[in-house]
Amino acid sequence: MYQQNQLAELRIDRFVRERLTPALERAAVPVSIEAWEVPDEPVPFAQATANAFTPFEVGRPWGRPWSTVWFKVTGTVPAEWDAAPDDVELVVDLGFTAGQVGFQAEGLVWATDGTILKALEPFNSYVRLQAKPGESFELFVEAAANPDVGSDWSFAPTPVGRKSTVSQAPIYTLRRMDIVHRDREVWELIQDIFTARGLAAVLPETSPRRAALFTALEAAVEAVDPFDVAATVARGREALAGVLASPAAGTAHRVFAVGHAHIDSAWLWPVRETIRKCARTFSNVLDLMDQDPDFVFACSSAQQFAWMKQFYPELFERIRARVAEGRFVPVGGMWVESDTNMPGSEAMARQFVEGKRFFLEEFGYEPREVWLPDSFGYSGALPQIAREAGMDHFLTQKISWNEVNTFPHHTFDWEGIDGTRIFTHFPPVDTYNSILSGEELAHAEQNFRDKGRANTSLVPFGFGDGGGGPTREMVAAAARTADLEGSPIVRVASPAAFFEAARSEFDPAPVWAGELYLEFHRGTYTSQARTKRGNRRSEALLHEAELWAATAAVRAGAEYPAEELREAWRTVLLQQFHDILPGSSIGWVHDQAVENYAAVAASLEGVIARALDALGGDGGRQDGVVANASPYAVDGVPAGGAGVPVRSGGVRLEREGEAYRLVNDRVTVVVDGDGLIRSIVDAASGRDAVPPGTRANVLQLFRDTPAQWDAWDVDVEYRLSGEDLTALETIDVVTESEDAVALRIVRRFGASTVTQTLTLAADSPALDIETHVDWHERQRMLKLAVPVDAHTASARSEIQFGHIERPTTTNTSWDVARFETSAHRWVHVGEPGFGVGVANDSTYGHDITRHPRDGGGTYSLVRQTLLRAPLFPDPEADQGEHTLRTAIVVGDVDAAIETGYRLNLPQRPAPAAVEPLVVSSDPAVVIETVKLAEDGSGDVVVRLYEAHGARATTTLTTAFEHSRVVRTDLLERETGGGSLTPALRPFELVTLRFVRG
Repeated sequence: MYQQNQLAELRIDRFVRERLTPALERAAVPVSIEAWEVPDEPVPFAQATANAFTPFEVGRPWGRPWSTVWFKVTGTVPAEWDAAPDDVELVVDLGFTAGQVGFQAEGLVWATDGTILKALEPFNSYVRLQAKPGESFELFVEAAANPDVGSDWSFAPTPVGRKSTVSQAPIYTLRRMDIVHRDREVWELIQDIFTARGLAAVLPETSPRRAALFTALEAAVEAVDPFDVAATVARGREALAGVLASPAAGTAHRVFAVGHAHIDSAWLWPVRETIRKCARTFSNVLDLMDQDPDFVFACSSAQQFAWMKQFYPELFERIRARVAEGRFVPVGGMWVESDTNMPGSEAMARQFVEGKRFFLEEFGYEPREVWLPDSFGYSGALPQIAREAGMDHFLTQKISWNEVNTFPHHTFDWEGIDGTRIFTHFPPVDTYNSILSGEELAHAEQNFRDKGRANTSLVPFGFGDGGGGPTREMVAAAARTADLEGSPIVRVASPAAFFEAARSEFDPAPVWAGELYLEFHRGTYTSQARTKRGNRRSEALLHEAELWAATAAVRAGAEYPAEELREAWRTVLLQQFHDILPGSSIGWVHDQAVENYAAVAASLEGVIARALDALGGDGGRQDGVVANASPYAVDGVPAGGAGVPVRSGGVRLEREGEAYRLVNDRVTVVVDGDGLIRSIVDAASGRDAVPPGTRANVLQLFRDTPAQWDAWDVDVEYRLSGEDLTALETIDVVTESEDAVALRIVRRFGASTVTQTLTLAADSPALDIETHVDWHERQRMLKLAVPVDAHTASARSEIQFGHIERPTTTNTSWDVARFETSAHRWVHVGEPGFGVGVANDSTYGHDITRHPRDGGGTYSLVRQTLLRAPLFPDPEADQGEHTLRTAIVVGDVDAAIETGYRLNLPQRPAPAAVEPLVVSSDPAVVIETVKLAEDGSGDVVVRLYEAHGARATTTLTTAFEHSRVVRTDLLERETGGGSLTPALRPFELVTLRFVRG
């Protein structure tokens, strides 16, 4: 039987390939073609079509990499054709290859009035002409010569990731442009066979249903005359009608098929190309909706809708109409499908604020589903942030990429670090680019891990990553599996419909607590350090700009620059997309990101300067005043205010042979003759933070050659090749005063140079380390190692609005797989009563491990991952100069928190002392954000959270008049009574609105 079925499959496949596919076209005639090549970057329709076009013909090369060629196409439908308008199409082959959709040439078809008709892509290369026999037409095709940047995943260095390094030779050849009379019945038979043959192939060998399907398929082959397909195709469909009409079993798995297109907002193409990819994909979707009234499409990322509004207003209005119908469904509620490990607290909140605000303003629609199929792991703070933004459900697919461990559920309640839960689904189909094949549907059913309790899953279908979206073939597959024996029951629907059905199956749902760590792509915490530094600095500047602008508006009557701040936020949020901030895009993307961060910095520095000047009034500048945007007082300067620093005690530098001793009232640091830290003694306890026989501030160089996914991955095998960089070129004293002492250390290795400045300030528990690297290594990774003499089985790492405690043991396979982790401004390891924090100003990647201690016990080794040098997709990644700041602080977790804020929000000169707008009495309750309300009312909005992981009650003291205080969600909508003495549960996030009217 098995051999018979194999032969049947071969016969059926050959029949489709050699008989049916050629018969899809009843007739075809060529068109007349003219072309105009855009000199540089893409131009709008009106500008392009105003140029002089010259004759062009099929068979000619076109398109240097990243260029655009406009084709003017004219033709006449032959009068003798007996064709319905829907069956007359323009079919185009721009030179498509066998590679993936979205990773090569693409086209957008325009009518002469500037209306977008549809896109042209591999597997979707037609546009319906809606022309009758004898009618003529004229169209324009905007053809994008996008190069294929490694879709074969060989991960070889490529020159096409920047326009400056590409060849100027054409990379495509126009293969076809014809008017085609499509045979609809032949196409329908091909779809019948696709479904029947796909289902038969996945059923058990002994299944009667499988035998019946193959029997019907062979009957269909016999029924169609291979020499006269058009006349006999109906007989082939009749042969399959019975098996395709047999209904599904009542126990069949239920699949909610959600049309979507995962369009990376930048990746192996620049942002400007993503904008065009969105127009192409969305025009495909709208054309499908015109053809099929039941088709539903879900689209995330408010940014992509905003691009359509800005650059394609006619298309946007058509989208708006379909949104109103409930068929073009905004999902996700975020500005982009962002990374969730690295965005800061307020930035993660603003992803939802800006995304939902756009959807509410433009469509009057509020998504309730977080839609992040492809981000690289999910922060344990996300459930609370999402629920505070009014989200009820969460979806991702990416955890199926885990290298080691299989996640135990597909539908569950995900519990965050504060105890908040959000109903979550992982599609068991294990792809976000389904074509609704029999193999995929069977995999979804068989793979579903919650059998017995539930029987429903979601399948996102449509070409993605580079866009494209669903095709009419996929829609046909959905229709044929809506009620089909042996197959899951497929229903095309919205995500909301799925979640409603899935929720009804669970009471209660199983629970997963903590982060959703992706056992893959761990190198994204470090790749493209300039992008990460730009993100961190932008977040800090936004914090400052909002704080000082709000203070100036309330205290000095200054105008609050709401739109300037909003534009800065939108730029930063865009660049938190999950292939930009993680460092996994081509060089062009990261070059542009650095430029954008510079523009954001210039804008926000202006906002801050104007606000501080307004707060200074006309009284003239007071000497020595600094503004402190940190939520903690620093050197006597109040949190969120300005004043003159006051330092107690002093600091001194002593020599001890070749070693240097840096001493203040809080800590004594000994730096040996190699420029490494031999000892950090806490004055209060007398304990040395550095374990016996070890040294801190050790730079370590590792080979970094992952098996695949260069910029994305770090393989644990890197640990086999480490080299301590202890060779010293120079060590010098560069500062020696009562306020601070500093040493400068220079080392050279390979083609690179490191200059470190170690500074201890008076009355500070922290040693600051500035590491300047002139980096010219390739496929190497640089880490900074800090051993800590603390016996502990876990480490704390800052995430949004709190921190997460991760095991440093390797007891389980889950622990072993978590060998590189992300943290925000600090990590902390400690025993009860003693600990050490390692803070940073732009580093996210860390590894924290346990080691045997001389004399017994264990110590913890904290390492910051400073730099990498992958070759793909950007062969120049991170080459050049970098400055990274680290602080080692002795103390409990509160010392780490304060140091992290200080390092990221340095004081700046101010003209006069400023009283803070609002102060928290309990240091565990951190005021993260002070701003004015989004609605322009002038109300003050304060976002705060409990930072230590314990219950806390604080008293808020305000320095402005207000009529009442209310608690709101992240979108500043009232959710309950507010209080000036809020009681917070561990890691609780609270938004308060102080009504001033």
